[in-house]
Amino acid sequence: MTPAEHLKEEHEGITLMLRILEKVCVKMEAKEEIDPFDRLEKIMEFFKIFVDQCHHGKEEDLLFPVITPMEQKLIGLLLREHSQGRSYVRAMGRELTRMKKFEGLTWAEFAANAQKYIALMIQHIRKEDNVLFPMLDGLLGKKKQMELVEGFEDLERKKIGEGVHEGFHKLLHELKEIYLD
Repeated sequence: MTPAEHLKEEHEGITLMLRILEKVCVKMEAKEEIDPFDRLEKIMEFFKIFVDQCHHGKEEDLLFPVITPMEQKLIGLLLREHSQGRSYVRAMGRELTRMKKFEGLTWAEFAANAQKYIALMIQHIRKEDNVLFPMLDGLLGKKKQMELVEGFEDLERKKIGEGVHEGFHKLLHELKEIYLD
């Protein structure tokens, strides 16, 4: 598996969780009863740990430093989008805390930040899948790509721990059955 294939596979999981979040927002905006807060907390944990620490960590700590000298402008843009995404996730986290405290009175702010995050991440993933990843084969030799994949696995173990990645995939499938099937 190449670094691009590895990261694209993670993009599939992230995209699925974005679709689930979109469904939650539709329910919020329709003022339908929202499922238990623990599901929203698990969705937020996915974005904080799987997306930011694990996926973005692999890109920022390992991939981007290797290709920045060749693609500085693109990497700068992608890093700014990572930062913007983090700000939306923090805002959703603050709103979730308020919703729990005030029994759901701030759904609109949560949904607004979630919609911004969804839009940002969808275009960000497209940019990486269609622009960045196709150029990796030309920029990186096979040896460097293998080193990166090994580094990805090591980073994942160190940053999020054994079995956490698999746990998030289980969560994705559970939430998919609840919200999308």
